[in-house]
Amino acid sequence: MKHNKYIQAVIYCLLVSSHLSNHRLNALAFVASSGSYMVRDYAGQPCIKANMGAEYVVIENKTNWYFSLDPSRVLLSGKCSKDEALLSLMLPDNSARLEFTFRKDENNFFVTKLAARLFPLPVYKTYSGFLTNQTLFKAANDKSFKCTSELLLSVSSELRIKLVHLQMQAFGVPDGQFREEDECWADFNHRAVPIIIGSIATGVVLSVVLSFLIIRDRRAPGYERL
Repeated sequence: MKHNKYIQAVIYCLLVSSHLSNHRLNALAFVASSGSYMVRDYAGQPCIKANMGAEYVVIENKTNWYFSLDPSRVLLSGKCSKDEALLSLMLPDNSARLEFTFRKDENNFFVTKLAARLFPLPVYKTYSGFLTNQTLFKAANDKSFKCTSELLLSVSSELRIKLVHLQMQAFGVPDGQFREEDECWADFNHRAVPIIIGSIATGVVLSVVLSFLIIRDRRAPGYERL
């Protein structure tokens, strides 16, 4: 009997330890694992689809601490109406929550509110914040928003949200598949800047070569008369 109680106590301690480890802040940043999330409307049709990795960045005593949202543990909820939609990602014990509120106009959809909450260990303190009246992740109504670059959003003085490999579409996702992408400005810069720099460098090289040929031709000696 005592042996069985001892085994039960050990198992309980292991479960508690495993549970607590899922809530701990890390001193080092990691690339957050990407998850795929889909919300359906009352008719059962996909109305929101989002792929992303999410990491909480906590600022405590001027030091950054990190907590990644584990897609395998996320509880997904949300709702969709004609002009507003909600995507909510939450851990089972509500120790972490991330919510996106979507709106749309005649031409585009966008995230108008981003809310975040985190209750991590070992600080035993709730960090929360939100951005409201925003126009985040804007894309045409017949497209999806995509950003492979890292996005860092400050929701309060103590909490930031880092999103990676983000792609989302709201107010209708035909066949559950993303439509053509509207890329974020950061991705455009990463793609366009090297091309622009390469073009400028090529132009400079051609100008130098052309100038050298012109100067050489001007300095070439003429023919002597017999």
